[in-house]
Amino acid sequence: MSSTIPIPLGMPAQRRRAFNGRSLDEVTAELAEEIRELYTADQVPWVIGYSGGKDSTAVLQLVWTALKELPTEQLTKQVHVISTDTLVENPVVAAWVTNSLETMAKAAGEQGLPIEPHRLTPDVKDTFWVNLIGRGYPAPRPKFRWCTERLKIKPSNSFIRSVVAAHGEAIMVLGIRKTESQARARVMEKHEKRRVRDRLSPNANLPNSLVYSPVEDWTDDDVWEFLMQRSNPWGYNNEDLLSMYQGASADGECPLVVDSTTPSCGSSRFGCWTCTLVEQDKSMSAMIQNDEEKEWMLPLLSLRNKLDAPFGYYDEGDPDLPTGRKAPFPRPDKPARDFRRINGKVMLFNDGAIHGPYKQDYREQWLRELLEAQTWIRTNADAPEHVRSIELITPGELHEIRRIWVFDKHEVEDTLPRIYQEATGEEFPGGPLDEQLVMGADEMKILKDLCGEDELHYSMVRELLSVERKYRTMTRRAGLFKALQQAVEKGYYEDGEDAVAFAKRKKETRVDTSQPLAQTLTFDQENELDAPA
Repeated sequence: MSSTIPIPLGMPAQRRRAFNGRSLDEVTAELAEEIRELYTADQVPWVIGYSGGKDSTAVLQLVWTALKELPTEQLTKQVHVISTDTLVENPVVAAWVTNSLETMAKAAGEQGLPIEPHRLTPDVKDTFWVNLIGRGYPAPRPKFRWCTERLKIKPSNSFIRSVVAAHGEAIMVLGIRKTESQARARVMEKHEKRRVRDRLSPNANLPNSLVYSPVEDWTDDDVWEFLMQRSNPWGYNNEDLLSMYQGASADGECPLVVDSTTPSCGSSRFGCWTCTLVEQDKSMSAMIQNDEEKEWMLPLLSLRNKLDAPFGYYDEGDPDLPTGRKAPFPRPDKPARDFRRINGKVMLFNDGAIHGPYKQDYREQWLRELLEAQTWIRTNADAPEHVRSIELITPGELHEIRRIWVFDKHEVEDTLPRIYQEATGEEFPGGPLDEQLVMGADEMKILKDLCGEDELHYSMVRELLSVERKYRTMTRRAGLFKALQQAVEKGYYEDGEDAVAFAKRKKETRVDTSQPLAQTLTFDQENELDAPA
């Protein structure tokens, strides 16, 4: 079956021939020799970045195959294969990578190769759900991209620094390519000018580490031609990898290039299923569309879309804007967020409050829906057997979220165990906090009823009680009065509008911001009031 696809303007009518007209055998033989020379040149360990995608798979295959040709006495240094699992990866890809690492470890041992795979995960305090549901961070945006550093960069950098600390230096082998984007090409060309040795570029972010990118000049088609014609040396099936990319493409097609208009399979991008840095999760949507067996991911796609709240801008020169510059529309998630920043302060932008973390009831709802999605997938008869034990949020994350809610945010109602039981039908695997709470659930309900609809009054009294409970057992209660004062300052307003009006008045009258908002609270020198508990 043939079809005619119009060539977009600006696209060359003739696509570059694979490997610039060179044969695959010639290119791979040349790279294998280069890899062996670099490997045997010193005792600096290698760290290969492996995501399970086509580029990192191609690079690892090249290195693996090249090292197999070396005699045992020359296999003297370790090759670490690191894969960072953000814990919110697309579940299909996460399962692929996890199984691949296990197969890889077994095959390396059997073949006598010094290749050691590592699955890295972020610290519990840095995970996506601990920050979004626990601390209330709003879903990531291009201008508030809090996730990348915590979920991906810190775990890998921590591992690389440990290798550098142990050996003084490390060589990172990456599947980066210039044809991925113009920005990537510019960065790579910039670092090429500072190369200290052939093909080794300095790493701008990690001292004493160099970067080797063996497929830097390959195109998508080059990568797929290599993967389809060279068998995977650790026993995985590259055709399954191709099928995964096909399933993540909207039209279900992939890279068997038959003419100059045939698209490559490099446009499928796998990442976090919770990602709100893109307009829509095209790969997950395509997987569900192309494969009925993946319809179990529908709750994930639904939850991701609920997290996503688009952020638009007025056009420049809008007559409604006196300065003629861009200004943001009110965020659709504005009602879900506190009018105060995470530290309790009110900050203004364009005479409106810069909203802070998600409110308590919204965070509780995110947790409930996440647990319900996990329960539905586990109990859905149509879900594949290997996903019926899926873990969308780990026990460690649940315990950390509970700690943050109760002790950092003073939400002493301790609602997490109840939400867990209602959403999963199981008892929460954590002990009671009764001895550490200022009041039980019944007493907190009475307090809430007394405060009525005055949420600020309720949260302020609740925090004051929690602060007093925290300092009660201390021999010297240094910091108590400051903590009490901060609690009063956070609840100083009648509502959000009153807080904005107060901030405007303070700005207009140039009030000294070093003075406390609650001028009625005056305490003596704190070190003179450190009374015994």
